[in-house]
Amino acid sequence: MSLFSSGRAGAVARVLGFTINNWRTQKRLVATILGCITLATAADIFMPVYAGRLVDAVSMDRDAGLAHALPALGMMAVLGLAFVVLRHIAWSAVVPMSLAIMSQVSQTGFAQVQRFSADWHANNFSGSTVRQVTRGMWALDTLHDVLLLTLWPSLVVLVGSVLLLGWHWPVMGVVMGLGAIGYIWLTLALSIRWLVPAAKVSNRLDTRVGGVLADALACNGVVKAFGAEAREEQRLGTALADWQAKTRITWMRHTWAGTLQSWLLWLIRIGLASLALYMWWLGRATPGDVTYVLTTYFVLQGYLRDIGMHIHNLQRSINEMEELVGLHDAAPQIRDVDHAPQLKVPHGEIVYDRVDFHYAGHRTPLYQDLSVTIPAGQRVGLVGHSGSGKTTFVKLIQRLHEVTGGSICIDGQNVAEVTQQSLRRNVAIVPQESVLFHRSLAENISYARPGATQAEIEQAARLASAHDFISRMPHGYDTMVGERGVKLSGGERQRVALARAFLADAPLLILDEATSALDSESELLIQQAMERLMAGRTSLVIAHRLSTVRALDRILVFDQGRIVEDGNHAELIRRTGGLYRRLAERQAA
Repeated sequence: MSLFSSGRAGAVARVLGFTINNWRTQKRLVATILGCITLATAADIFMPVYAGRLVDAVSMDRDAGLAHALPALGMMAVLGLAFVVLRHIAWSAVVPMSLAIMSQVSQTGFAQVQRFSADWHANNFSGSTVRQVTRGMWALDTLHDVLLLTLWPSLVVLVGSVLLLGWHWPVMGVVMGLGAIGYIWLTLALSIRWLVPAAKVSNRLDTRVGGVLADALACNGVVKAFGAEAREEQRLGTALADWQAKTRITWMRHTWAGTLQSWLLWLIRIGLASLALYMWWLGRATPGDVTYVLTTYFVLQGYLRDIGMHIHNLQRSINEMEELVGLHDAAPQIRDVDHAPQLKVPHGEIVYDRVDFHYAGHRTPLYQDLSVTIPAGQRVGLVGHSGSGKTTFVKLIQRLHEVTGGSICIDGQNVAEVTQQSLRRNVAIVPQESVLFHRSLAENISYARPGATQAEIEQAARLASAHDFISRMPHGYDTMVGERGVKLSGGERQRVALARAFLADAPLLILDEATSALDSESELLIQQAMERLMAGRTSLVIAHRLSTVRALDRILVFDQGRIVEDGNHAELIRRTGGLYRRLAERQAA
């Protein structure tokens, strides 16, 4: 019966393949570690040989024995010194190797996650993803130690000791070899068939605990608003209770596995000692031979006991790295085509040509054969009921989702055929909820253009009506805004987002409910800033408040994924029974 199921064998192969591929970036250090630890282990293997010779020497006549004892003692000293020095070099080399690879894996994992689609991020806890990356990074450190510094020398001493003992005393070599093979088989069987399934459940629940913590902390304002601290603590308590129950099973299985392995080692020890004693009684073994056998066993026992622990650590590290390797292996859902050019936007015309779009998991498509042209420099309002397709319309321009049919072109260039980075660099967006980094105001504004000077940052803030309130802050533009900008009011966050858009100076502009949920004074300031920002740019304005779009050049009215009306405010308000007019009358009432 195979110890590995096909699925489990595939997981082990993926993790080990991932690890070895990363070793290739540090070939010199890996070769140093393997060379030194192998030589150090060889020194350990030969130590019992000279210990046996020393015992035989001291059982001789004093003068004759001394001549044999001193060389044996000298070799033991040399072997011991070599073991210490070579082991130190190996362990010293693993430090820079592990740090370099851990940093590299974390960096590439973060880069990979950042490039996953908006759908992926919407369906995954950020806290759980952070936990997968950090836990996998530390598991990689453990895996390096296990494979290079412990499991490899354990296998070397196992093979070397059995061969050396078998050459010196064949029957002993056979007994020790069979016992060692049986021990390793038992350890693998326990780990793969019994410990791994429980550990996978524990890891999944550990990830869930991280997600619950991150979700509650990220939404702490909502928790406080509803006085729901106790409710969130209860939710975490439920997650921890599940984790505790399953982790207890995992840990107890490890305890029982250790007991079974110790029992088998006891059988091997008693069997070897009995055989050595029998051979001595028959006169076929000297006291030195018995010492050699027992010393070899004690060396081997230490490594065998460690093999059990190392295999447990190995399977635990593989379990903990599976999710990280899965992130590395997952292909971004939206990718640049090979040799994609940069997007050039000399004018800013946007053309939807028979666009189809279907959200995954939805029965019906949102768009079917949608066509519309937005001339360069036109200011266009997008209105309609919630869920009618307004936000998706602008997300498709940014290629946050992939169209399922047709094409979207900017100045004649298909957005699916240019680099995503250049596409999004040419589109400035002010979202409904302006999320800021926990950095300074200057850093948040200059995020659109990292090389901007302080004067350019302040000019953008003035255009966004943000300079005055920033100047009143304790540290001005160096003021830290808190996580997601929590230290600022909604209007202040929105003006910082507008300043960021001004600094981006992109030819295409998207304003997504930029004045919603603001007080009248903040709304007025932001509307004035929006007018300045839209000047000379192709602008798309999503709005539920129709007052926001009255003065725009054109209004597109969406209903169930279709553009049902198209015109300016004056034209649309005159249409009897029109959806735009109905919405306007409802708001006025």
